[in-house]
Amino acid sequence: MIDLTKPARTPKPDWLKVKLAHGENYEHLKAKVKALELHTVCQEAMCPNIGECWGAGTATIMILGDTCTRGCHFCNVKTGSPRGEVDWLEPKRVAEAVRDMGWKYLVLTAVDRDDLADGGAAIFAGTVRMIHKLVPEAKVECLTGDFAGDLAALDIVLDAQPEVLAHNLETVPRLQSTVRDKRANFEQSLSILRHAKAGVKTRFTKTSLMLGLGEREDEIESTMDAARGAGVDIFTLGQYLRPSPRHLEVVEYVTPEKFARLKKVALKKGFRQVVSSPLSRSSYHAEQAFA
Repeated sequence: MIDLTKPARTPKPDWLKVKLAHGENYEHLKAKVKALELHTVCQEAMCPNIGECWGAGTATIMILGDTCTRGCHFCNVKTGSPRGEVDWLEPKRVAEAVRDMGWKYLVLTAVDRDDLADGGAAIFAGTVRMIHKLVPEAKVECLTGDFAGDLAALDIVLDAQPEVLAHNLETVPRLQSTVRDKRANFEQSLSILRHAKAGVKTRFTKTSLMLGLGEREDEIESTMDAARGAGVDIFTLGQYLRPSPRHLEVVEYVTPEKFARLKKVALKKGFRQVVSSPLSRSSYHAEQAFA
């Protein structure tokens, strides 16, 4: 068992060092994103996979503003109160951007909006519908929060028929209160995934775990079992990296070999797709579920 009180003090291993994205296609897309004043998580999070994903026609856009009502201990998004502000023209702008950028697969995510009665579900749904209207061939994945456990709000999103409904468990049950905001919990997140799969209007469900926070391997496996029991189709695992000194420290840098072994374990449990590597993020290779 790894002790949370003894975080990793070693520098980042070589397998976490990547080259900056470059190339003519990447630079062209970067310029277009800037011109459209589009807010992409790919850039904001300085994702190491940005060049690869954009080159494959995949991107992650964050809607509903940049201020989250939650305060998870791993996340670098600004926390505060958006005071109920909503940009109702956002769905049209995002859909037009998808059309203009030529993206084939879009991951829509958002800050948690506990200040809204529906948690922002209407904006999620409106954006999905507008993308499907303007770019019928594009597939949309909604990476949502837990809507404070409100399944009626989740149904608003599901009724828009996104191809994938994703919600991240983030970590194993034992570490939930250490890693996530106190308003989030494992069972509430499982209920979101279970309900999404039970509905007939969403094709696939998906979740993700961060490793390196002090979880044991048996806990990872039991979390896989819980996710599969909730009907989850797609499972991703990646290394937690500390975004700033005020966030949780890294307890362990998990080796690529262990990620590879865990991928085999997950596939044996029946997941349709498993993405598992140190640099994997929840939207990495997202489009391959439809290959």
